[in-house]
Amino acid sequence: MTAVTPGLVDAHHHLYGTLARGMPAPPRTPATFRQILEQVWWRLDAALDLEMVRSSAMLGALEAIEHGTTAIIDHHESPNAIEGSLTVIADACAQVGVRVLAAYGVTDRRGADGAKRGLEENRRFLAEGGRGLVGVHAAFTCGDDTLAAAAELGTESGVGVHIHVAEGPDDVDAVARLARLTRDDWLLAHSVNLTGDHPLRGTIVHNPGSNLNNAVGYADPRRFTNPVALGTDGIGADMVDTFRLAHLLHRSVDVTATPETAWDWLATGWNLVPEARQDRVTWSYDPMDPWHLAFTPGVRPLRVEIGGEVVLDEGVATRVDPTEIRAKAAEQAARLHAAL
Repeated sequence: MTAVTPGLVDAHHHLYGTLARGMPAPPRTPATFRQILEQVWWRLDAALDLEMVRSSAMLGALEAIEHGTTAIIDHHESPNAIEGSLTVIADACAQVGVRVLAAYGVTDRRGADGAKRGLEENRRFLAEGGRGLVGVHAAFTCGDDTLAAAAELGTESGVGVHIHVAEGPDDVDAVARLARLTRDDWLLAHSVNLTGDHPLRGTIVHNPGSNLNNAVGYADPRRFTNPVALGTDGIGADMVDTFRLAHLLHRSVDVTATPETAWDWLATGWNLVPEARQDRVTWSYDPMDPWHLAFTPGVRPLRVEIGGEVVLDEGVATRVDPTEIRAKAAEQAARLHAAL
């Protein structure tokens, strides 16, 4: 028996993280979230070049359609390969057939010039017709002028800002610094340390797997009045599994919680990328309803149609060679890991 649903949406991904798997251990074992950033992710993103960025995006896009995800909202950083990076990501996803909204994560952690180049990459990509948002890493790595410039660029470009908010203790002052800037079209990723009565506008993106992996705490999205969507924060693009984990975490703090709540969070993705509602995913299981999916492992897509085109048939990508993509990704991952 099979069932058909719209394409799923990963509302917060880091496609460049696809090549992180198996990377060498950091110089020291990180003991805090800030140390995880400094010793793992900030070392990795600094080692990326455009060839690596392309390969990571290709593999991430392939894995997305293999899990029924037809749209990705990506947040990218490659401080030594900024110019053109968003176009590389968009082109890679287009080759596989996946919808993507791209953004470059602006930050001051590499100085004013780095922030300026990041803003310009967002500006260039959007001005050339690229679909995306204006990216900001997080308030705690940006000065007030950079935050204001990113917000202004979003307004000028008619798009929102995609930013990590209150993910860890270093970003606890994010609310005070962002309150006057946020709009309803912003994406606020993580928001673990926000209070329920915070004044920030925008959609909160809950990343249950990543939050567990980084030990930053449970975001408990039920307390927010903002819309809530689900993301993976770079750990694949399996949104059914992410929904299941979101439900179990919700259940861990509220025994009355039902799968419908986490499913509603997943469905918010269709408001962010409305075209995904028209995509069609044929699944190996029926019915595809939250009560069944919350307790049924192994559900997989058999066929995926994006924009009327079949991009996955009998579980295999049609536009690209999965074996070739994985082989190239392995080569680029080896280059990346050697650079570390």
